[in-house]
This record gives sequence, structure tokens and C-alpha cells, in this order.
Amino acid sequence: MMSNTKISLLAIMLLIGSQVNGQHRVSLDSILTVVKERNPMLKSYSSRADAMNEYAKGAKSWMAPEVGGGFWMLPYRKVEDPRDKGQIMLSVQQKFTSPAKLRANQGYLESKAAIEQASEKYVFNELRAQAKTAYYQWLVLEKKKTVLKENEEIIGLVLKIAQLRYPYNQSKLGNIYKAEGRLQEVRNMMLMNDNQIVQKNILLNELMNVPSDLRFSIDTTRISNKFLPEATDTIDFAERRSDIRRIDKSIQSMKLNQVLESYQSKPDFNLSFNHMFARGTGMPNQFMLLGMISIPIAPWSSKMYKSNIQGMGKEIEAMKSERTAILNELQGMTNSMVTEITTLSRQIENYEKRIVPALRKNYETLMLAYEENKEELPIVIDAWETLNMTQMQYLETVQKYYEMVVSYEKQLEK
Repeated sequence: MMSNTKISLLAIMLLIGSQVNGQHRVSLDSILTVVKERNPMLKSYSSRADAMNEYAKGAKSWMAPEVGGGFWMLPYRKVEDPRDKGQIMLSVQQKFTSPAKLRANQGYLESKAAIEQASEKYVFNELRAQAKTAYYQWLVLEKKKTVLKENEEIIGLVLKIAQLRYPYNQSKLGNIYKAEGRLQEVRNMMLMNDNQIVQKNILLNELMNVPSDLRFSIDTTRISNKFLPEATDTIDFAERRSDIRRIDKSIQSMKLNQVLESYQSKPDFNLSFNHMFARGTGMPNQFMLLGMISIPIAPWSSKMYKSNIQGMGKEIEAMKSERTAILNELQGMTNSMVTEITTLSRQIENYEKRIVPALRKNYETLMLAYEENKEELPIVIDAWETLNMTQMQYLETVQKYYEMVVSYEKQLEK
């Protein structure tokens, strides 16, 4: 187990891995590494697993011996005969539990540690999906930021041309106000976009368990939008999915608990030794050695553990049914995701190769005509708005694509 100091140093090294313009640039892999090492929720599961392992180490121990002493058969009144003055007794006794029962208890506690370890992997898969989603959303926001800056420059240029032409009656005042309004709208969108970037930064800081005011930029150079999903009919979900492994570990633990409960039918032994010192003269010292055995098969005591065993069997059947239902649902869900990912990928390709380039050429043509005083400003603004709206739709499609990929990888535990 790494110390907190070493983990903190690891986080700092990862965050200061590269710098651009004085700001830390962080890759997705680095963020996921820090989440795995520092997230307190994951630490809680590993600590509980360690606790169960510690409990298991002492599971085969016997009960502590009992030692006592006192007076034995003392008379209430004074007697003359020394043989009637009673005795002083020292007592020692030890309970001996069946070794098979102790081994079963140890195995059961160790199985509970395995459940906590499987739960830790399940929670990490959830946290990893959250971190990936936030990272990809941030990536799209950076792309939107670039588009908005370009839009600010475009509409600023249009506004400047309109203002220069107005004194010569080559531009209408209403068109100038319209362009100025669009410019302020773009700046508002830029403010909102920057705020969303800060929110994603804070969310990733929370997942990494680092100060919320730590600011960094993301490394967009290693992100690819070319994702090839696996053939789901060849995927063994039972081997990959941590929630399935957690159910398997729970079933195994319940079976071990059944074994432990069945050993309640085994008797326990108790050995007691008592030594008596005579208080009067002429009376010999005495001892008493007793051995006792429990009878757990008695009808009034066996009903409890027999009912417990049957109840655990019903719980095992319920977990098996839950396991089957999850696997059946996963097969259909992942097939649907593969179809949607493929569709979104084609839509993105259409946007990049056909739709956006065509609308950009349309805008550039109209802008050139406007600069030559052959076109009206509202037509140019309409062309720009169409291009801007389409670019935003393209980026929304990219974000949906990344989110779907994350959901798919989450199902596959990648």
C-alpha cells in the first residue's frame, strides 16, 4: 500500500508532466491513474478488504481460557469438625471449537474480502466512466471555443465593414445593430463555454481528490475519433464485468457461509479442571476434572441453523437469476450501442467532408460578394448563422459520439 506522501508526489508528477504556455497539460491516462490512486471512495473498499483479511487471520483461534477461584462448600456457621470447614477452589476451563468449523469461518471471512475487492473494481469502472465523459466533454468545449473565436472574428469583420460603409449610405443602420447584436451573442456564448470548461476542471479535480481550484488544460493531441467496436457475440461479459464478478464472489461467499452454518451441527467441547485446598486440618486436597460436549442436533436447537441454510440457498438462487438477467441485458444493450456508434461516426464524417465545407464555401462566396458591394449584409449574416449552427450541431454529434463510446467501454470494463 502506497503512503499518502508517495501518492501525492505521484499526482503532482502526473499533473506537471507537460506544460504549454505556463499551464499544465494533462492526458486522459494520467487523470485515470490519479483517480485510481487517490479517490477516497476506492480507498474505502480496499481498506474494508484489508479489514476482512485481518479478521480472517484470527478466525481459527480458540476462545480465551477462563480462570477463577473462590470458596467451595463453606458452612454458614462456625463448625468444630475441621472436615466441615470447606475448601478454597481454583478453576481453569477451556472451550475447544471444532477445527473444521474454524476453517469454515476463516474461508467465509476471506470470501468477504474478495467481494470488497470486486466492489472496488466496479466502483473504479464507474469513476473511470465519469472521468472519461468529463474529459471528452471538455474536449468538445475546447473545439467549440475555437469555433466561437472564429465566429467572433468573422462577425467583427462584418460589423467593421458595415460601419465603414454607413457614412457613404452603403449600409443600413439596422443591419449594423443586427451585426452588433450577433457579436454580443457570440461573446455571451464564449463566457458560457468558458464556465463549462471550469466546471469540467472542477469535476475532474473532485474525482482525482486534488484541490478544486487547481487549473490545468487537457491534452487534445492524443484523442482519436476513430473507434472500432468489438464483435459483441465473441465477448465474454462474465469474465470482463466487475459487477458479474462481484455477484460470483457473493455467491461463493454465501456458499461458504452455508458450509459454516452446516458446521453448527458439529459439537463443541469444554474441559474444566478444579483444584480444592482444604481449610481444615486432616482434610485432603481434592480436584475435579470435567469434560462437556454440546448437542446441537437437539430439535429445539437444530431448527435455527437448518432454516439459515435453506434461506441462504434461496438467496443464492436469486443472485444466479440476477446474474443471468444482467448478461442477457448486456448482449442486447451493447449491440444497440455498436449500431448507434457506427451511425454517429458516419454522421461526423458527413459533417466533416460534405456539410460543413459546403456551408463554409457558401458563406465565403457571399462574404466576398459583400466585400465587393454586390450582396446585402442580412444575406451574409444568414449564411454565417447557418454555418455556425451547423458547426455546433457537428460538435454536439461529436460529444454524443464520445459519450456513447464511454458508455460502451463502461459495459465492456475497458
